[in-house]
Amino acid sequence: MTNTEKNTKYDKVQMGKIGKRPYWVLNLSNVIRAIHQVGAAVFLTSFLLGDIAPLPKIYLVAVFVSGFTLFFTESMRHRQIFRELSGLSTLVKLVLLGAAYHGFLPATPTVLVVFLMASMMSHAPKFIRHRLIF
Repeated sequence: MTNTEKNTKYDKVQMGKIGKRPYWVLNLSNVIRAIHQVGAAVFLTSFLLGDIAPLPKIYLVAVFVSGFTLFFTESMRHRQIFRELSGLSTLVKLVLLGAAYHGFLPATPTVLVVFLMASMMSHAPKFIRHRLIF
């Protein structure tokens, strides 16, 4: 199979509308993503290690503020983010974290599943991440 034939297979995937995003927003989102990853790592560690490593509130604030900021900057570029797989996975992650926080699901395994899902989604090719699901 040639490269041209490979690309046509992915051209049939319906992706959301793309909008313009200033270049400085892209650079800022890279810094925000780094802050988000540090906050998320401490958040996950606090669940995995329990009493050994309690969660400092500043990391909780950092992970949520940076997460919402990243979602906003991503929605500037991907106008139909709530119809795309990446937007749906973000909503599922929030629901699972809320269910774990309120005791509907076991906290440690749920947070671990959320992090696995986030890692898989963030490293998936763009024709998967931004595929329209409805």
